Amino acid sequence: MNEDRPSTPSAPPQTDEGSPTSRRASALQRVIAELLPLSPDDQRNVLETLATFFNLPLSQSPAVAKLPPVLSEGSRAFQFSEQGPAPTVKAFMFDKSPRTDVERVACLAYYMAHYRGAPHFKTKDITALNTESAHRPFSNTAVAVDNATKMGYLVPSVKGAKQISAPAERFVEALPDREAAREVFEQSRPKRGGGSARKIKE
Repeated sequence: MNEDRPSTPSAPPQTDEGSPTSRRASALQRVIAELLPLSPDDQRNVLETLATFFNLPLSQSPAVAKLPPVLSEGSRAFQFSEQGPAPTVKAFMFDKSPRTDVERVACLAYYMAHYRGAPHFKTKDITALNTESAHRPFSNTAVAVDNATKMGYLVPSVKGAKQISAPAERFVEALPDREAAREVFEQSRPKRGGGSARKIKE
């Protein structure tokens, strides 16, 4: 005859809310939620800035490959950009070969956004980076930045700062092919509507 043994109380289920895996998943969800409303270009800039801040390479590693894709509002998968080692600003400017002060400002702004994790900058930052590039000094950096803004290469940012525009990014990426750069810049600029009809001279 079997004796009834007292039942051993089951241990309460353990939660892993404080585990590293859980914390990573929670952090990833928060990052995705913040990135969703942004455009793909802004998403890329944020991720590049974070990678620069934490001194992390953006080249795809096994850990990055396991991350789920971030989806934009248009349901387009955001891909981590794979950039090689950052060129020096001197080599970058030599390769792009800007001819005018406005083009030089655009190239320096592109370099700061993509290789220094500084998409927002002020005139003094352009001056300092231009000096580092061993390029000739601007006759007046403030005027060059203002002209670049008027021509659509720069756009206003936070607290009086500037940032490179999307058309200007494509312009710089197409350099040193100047014809292709001008074409892609014009195609990327927003079209102005509602203009008055031209008068035809008889």
